[in-house]
Amino acid sequence: MLQKFFRKFISIKKTQEELINSAKKQAEEIIAQAKIEAEKIKEEAEKKAGEVASSALEVEKRLAKREELIEEKENLIERQRQSVEDMKKYIEKLKKEIEDKKNEILVKLEKIAQMTKEEAKDLLLRGWEEKLKEEIAKKIKLAEEEIKKTAEEKAKSILVDAMRYGAVDYTAEYTLSVVQLPNDDFKGRIIGKEGRNIRAFELATGVDVDLEEEGVIRLSSFDAVRREIARLSLERLIKDGRIQPQRIEEIVKKTKEDIEKEIYKAGEDLAHRVGIFNLPTEIIKALGKFKYRYSYGQNLIVHTLEETKIGTALAHELGADVNVVKLGCLMHDIGKVITDKEGSHVELGVELLKKYRFPEKVIGCVAAHHEDIPFPSVEAVIVYIADAVSGGRPGARHEDFQEYLKRIKTIEEIAKTKKGVKEAYALQAGRELRVIVKPEEITDDEVTIVAQKIKEELEAKFEVFPGQIKVTVIREYRAEVMTKI
Repeated sequence: MLQKFFRKFISIKKTQEELINSAKKQAEEIIAQAKIEAEKIKEEAEKKAGEVASSALEVEKRLAKREELIEEKENLIERQRQSVEDMKKYIEKLKKEIEDKKNEILVKLEKIAQMTKEEAKDLLLRGWEEKLKEEIAKKIKLAEEEIKKTAEEKAKSILVDAMRYGAVDYTAEYTLSVVQLPNDDFKGRIIGKEGRNIRAFELATGVDVDLEEEGVIRLSSFDAVRREIARLSLERLIKDGRIQPQRIEEIVKKTKEDIEKEIYKAGEDLAHRVGIFNLPTEIIKALGKFKYRYSYGQNLIVHTLEETKIGTALAHELGADVNVVKLGCLMHDIGKVITDKEGSHVELGVELLKKYRFPEKVIGCVAAHHEDIPFPSVEAVIVYIADAVSGGRPGARHEDFQEYLKRIKTIEEIAKTKKGVKEAYALQAGRELRVIVKPEEITDDEVTIVAQKIKEELEAKFEVFPGQIKVTVIREYRAEVMTKI
């Protein structure tokens, strides 16, 4: 039993030794393998360290090279800057030398020619001017003749074409301020007891009643609308037969309402016929009063329709703003129906359009249509031309010919009586007076004085005049010579 135990013990011990030897062997193998791995890691680390060091050395070399290049460029720039500075100094030196030489030469030339630099310059310019003057004058004259020929032909063509569109089919309703009476018995009824009927009528209508002529009653007022209200009211009273203050007031009130409706309708119709819509109510009412307003016998509706057609045709031909021209033509005489304010119809019309914020171009057309101001636009010129064509054509306007001739002659004679006046011409139905003075007797400063004196005498002579009179005094000095050829 002991022997068996001893053999087992020896076997276990042997097994332990084998295990220990095996573990030692494995440990040695692991250590050997670890050493090999360590060597590999060390070699790789050394290799990488060498690569990093090499790369760092390469970067360092590049940086050093770049620094050298930058330094070289800085040196080059410095050398170039210095070279530029030297060149500037050299140029300044040359300029000074040239200026000195120039002054020296000028001094020598002045001594030789016995004249200053300015005198020599003027002499040279005068010489060239004399050489070129004749040639320039000929070319200018030829150009002017060519332009004038072309312009006249084109203007004739445009105006003839525009006037072709100016015909209107509106029949003027001339308002007569005369009422025919069935018999003279009505005069007593119209006058009434102690004149109360006629006083009530004049008070209600604002017109003067003239009963002097047999069989008719004449109504007098500067306001054509009042005159028309009075005429219609009187005709209605005569037809009604009940002529008394209360009835007069009723009839006049009803007539005013009817006339106001008719005026608005006439204004709206006029605006629509020329192609203008959405105007303010007050403007339409003012345009409607054109029906009862005449200028030199020409009804304003007829004149406005005709002028607008001409102006529109001209605007199309010339490529101008057609809407501005239409509005300018439509509104140009609107100041003539404003009777409750002082001022010319141009000023009153401009004020009204500004109140309703019309475009500046349209206001400019109205302001310039009698040349009271310089034309602000081509549209203003077109409105002026259309107005002149419509009002100036034969038969458009009429008045007492003898009175017209007398007024025109009076206007011209007033100017001709002034010292130094050579000729005087009344133009545009007496609305413009053109005065030509003798340049040897009147100086430029005296021209304004002459114009002022003529203006004052005209204002004193004509307290009432249809429009304003524009006085233009012209002083022109001419030098004329004739060639032998």
